[in-house]
Amino acid sequence: MITTEALTKRYGPATAVDNLSFIARPGRVTGFLGPNGSGKSTTMRMIVGLATPTSGTATVLGRRYTDLTNPGRHVGVLLDASAQHNGRTGREVLTLGALTMGLPTSRVEEVLDTVGLTAKEAKRRVKGYSLGMRQRLGIGFALLGDPEVLILDEPVNGLDPQGIRWMRQLLRGHAERGGTVLLSSHLLSEVAQAADDLLVIGNGRLLAAGAKDELLATTDIEELFFTTTAHDDRSERAA
Repeated sequence: MITTEALTKRYGPATAVDNLSFIARPGRVTGFLGPNGSGKSTTMRMIVGLATPTSGTATVLGRRYTDLTNPGRHVGVLLDASAQHNGRTGREVLTLGALTMGLPTSRVEEVLDTVGLTAKEAKRRVKGYSLGMRQRLGIGFALLGDPEVLILDEPVNGLDPQGIRWMRQLLRGHAERGGTVLLSSHLLSEVAQAADDLLVIGNGRLLAAGAKDELLATTDIEELFFTTTAHDDRSERAA
């Protein structure tokens, strides 16, 4: 489970996340939806301890991420697929992760197979990877510790249609085994294919939340996006 309570992040006079409270529950894929610049990535960074909240709290499995022992064994995180060491091979990236988490190196081969990176591709240096390959490697790193919780920021970027279908199946299977998934995207069409629950954010604030089917039946999410973007445009012109 992931819980935020009145989570707020300010950078000087600008508020990136504004009094945000939600729960992502086990056994569910929670889609975290909002236009670019809405505060999704900042929220995820606070959840995993990469940014300090101005106020409020974020917990994973009932504890702050930074208080978890060997957090990679509990929480799999993909925030930026490009943030990988370009000089290392894909297998080296995963092997170092496995050693850091105290996992047997045999886990690396299992993960490579899961994410669909071949032995030849795993021997290549990351600098030669396409965006889709980097995404698969990043997802593989998130899966290394067989975590209960997955936190993934725009994980389908760069994936081809086959890769997108694979990703949906992966997330669905994780949730069906009782895991928690928080999946961010700016694309309603993509999130709607994978999610059980939706959180809609704009200007750092929670605009709507609920079970996907109920929310889509009662809320014009695209209109929420338009209203939020128009508000941002007016604010920028006024500034």
